[in-house]
Amino acid sequence: MNENRKTIRLFSLGAFLNDLGYYAVITIWPIFVTSVIGASVTFLGFIDGLGDAFVSLSQAGSGFLSDKLRKRKIFIWLGYFLAFVSRIIYAISYQPWQLIPGKILDRAGKMRDAPRDAIVADITPREKRASAFGVLRAADRGGAVFGLLASILLVSYFSYRQMFLLAAIPSLIGSLIVLFFVREYAHIDHLKPEFSFKFISRNLKIFTLISAIFTLGAFSDSFYILAASKLGVSLKFVPLFFLAFLFCSSIFAVPFGKLSDKIGRLFVVAVSFILFIIVNFIFIFYSSFWMIFIAFIILGIHSAAYEGNLKTIVAEFAPSSIRSSVIGSFQMLIGLIALPASLIAGILWDGIGLKAPFILSLSLTLIALILLFFVREPREI
Repeated sequence: MNENRKTIRLFSLGAFLNDLGYYAVITIWPIFVTSVIGASVTFLGFIDGLGDAFVSLSQAGSGFLSDKLRKRKIFIWLGYFLAFVSRIIYAISYQPWQLIPGKILDRAGKMRDAPRDAIVADITPREKRASAFGVLRAADRGGAVFGLLASILLVSYFSYRQMFLLAAIPSLIGSLIVLFFVREYAHIDHLKPEFSFKFISRNLKIFTLISAIFTLGAFSDSFYILAASKLGVSLKFVPLFFLAFLFCSSIFAVPFGKLSDKIGRLFVVAVSFILFIIVNFIFIFYSSFWMIFIAFIILGIHSAAYEGNLKTIVAEFAPSSIRSSVIGSFQMLIGLIALPASLIAGILWDGIGLKAPFILSLSLTLIALILLFFVREPREI
């Protein structure tokens, strides 16, 4: 048990460091792409969506291979290493198309998630599982908070390209921590791993549909950052707004995990959907400084309730012997929706106006909330 707790702590440290680097440059990313590189908002939506699509492909591939090879660790440390390489590529890019391989490698680095999540689910009893995923979520969001603080403090002293180089360092350290200090976990392989829902319950199929509908309206964080600036929030305050989002996402992750362990996973997902509807409502109907600030806070609470709990639900719906494959396949199917989600948001923004993507997001989230009533609570032990 002590070894299991140590593993979760090491995973948490790796997640903290990687998000420290990622969020040190996240608020300058949309400005870097549109102003420094000179790309359109539609291209920003395309490349963010493309990156999210590669998240899904990498997670599915690593989930399948980790079950087939009975190896998890290699995909975890390699994922952090690819994140390190991607930021180097961003720093040396001067044309929009040059950003594409960096984005692909950046998001392909998410190959670490399915094998890591499978290990966490395997070594944690059900009554503490959502809490364990909540700890991981709190750690990566904690890294995000410190990363954004670093961005605020350093952006005046370093160029955008130098910021990307600095942001590469924590992911490299995270990769080395996993490589040298996390041991490999063997897992029993009763079923042949494959990209199929052949062994999957009706509940998970419905939940996958719900998640797909929700994801179609859950465009990238870049749009919230741009929307805040377009609605009149000074650029110097936008990082602080995003910091509030990350802080709330971090501090509420563990409480929502404990709440999920006590009263049920689906109730917490329903709460997260309601919160997301409120966020979109604010961006549609309000433009004041404080209302936008409140929207970012609620967005952070939504993130804490949804993202860690989502992993718990899928892990518990999945047969334990092919858990990594199922998690990866689920993330692939959902992640593929992310490409049209951000692309459509960019097209609606350029073609109709700022509020159009948020109207679509609100509508799709409402549909997802209604469909959630057709899913039964996962009971895997």
